[in-house]
Amino acid sequence: HLQIVESGGDWVRPGGSLRLACTSSSEETLEYYAIGWFRQAPGKGREGVASINRDGSMTNYADSVKGRFTISRDNAKNTVYLQMTTVKPEDTAIYVCAATYANYVHDSAWNLVSEYDYWGQGTRVTVSS
Repeated sequence: HLQIVESGGDWVRPGGSLRLACTSSSEETLEYYAIGWFRQAPGKGREGVASINRDGSMTNYADSVKGRFTISRDNAKNTVYLQMTTVKPEDTAIYVCAATYANYVHDSAWNLVSEYDYWGQGTRVTVSS
């Protein structure tokens, strides 16, 4: 049973950078899973931010973060990262890592909550001056 843990959330000023990390706390490792990062802002639904396939060769991004966020993974370290740059106040949210036991999630479905089987508790990101 995969157990996911996120870290790296913090308060950051607009225009700043932050790196989030997603790892597993169980014996099961992330290397066999496609991973998605989602976020949920206060009063809003869960939004897909980015996804990455098993070996890191395929990624997808929400239009709102393209060019600013980068998803990557280091399977040797059992960690998936979300590098956030040029952050904006509208990036404020709880960021949640999700996993599905698959090589990848199809381009048309990567941002669907229903595509993922395991979810972390999230890490809070606050962007304000």
